[in-house]
Amino acid sequence: MPILGIMASQISGHLFAPSGAYDSIATASGTGSSGTITFSFIPATYTHLEIRQISRCTVGSSDCNLRFNGDTASNYSWHRIMGNGTVVSAAAGATQTYIELPAIGYSALLANTYGASVTSILDYANTSKYKTVRSIGGHEDNTSGLVIVNSGNWRNTAAITSIELLTGSGSWSTDSRFALYGIKGA
Repeated sequence: MPILGIMASQISGHLFAPSGAYDSIATASGTGSSGTITFSFIPATYTHLEIRQISRCTVGSSDCNLRFNGDTASNYSWHRIMGNGTVVSAAAGATQTYIELPAIGYSALLANTYGASVTSILDYANTSKYKTVRSIGGHEDNTSGLVIVNSGNWRNTAAITSIELLTGSGSWSTDSRFALYGIKGA
């Protein structure tokens, strides 16, 4: 019996997301001259948001940072664990002005090195709780790479209506791509 037949016979329920459960809201590209990508006017009609990015920075080393609704106050926190196949490290930041995210490629590694990540923003429109973020990503440069898992918190009960993705320094390369999705349901 083919492997596909065995797998299909052991799975029950829906094997795909129902139509309309996962909607594209907006896309953006780096300009090569700005370190900010902004998604504005986010509708409050979804349960969660997801950002998918493939990106590279124009400087040798930088971070990817996340902010909501233009808020630059010190009411964000983040946690990070990362590994490169040999070494594992962890870090955290409290009372920060951003949430750190993984997956920014560095131009100093290789010209075509990109980071990739998927970031979930949970219950973004709920006005009775703080917002939680989880993200996974990394990069590979043919000699060493990183796998990174981040989580974060925005200590504000406001509905999220805009999102900024910021480089720590430098600009987003012109071939960096960002997509924002809305997720309906639980």
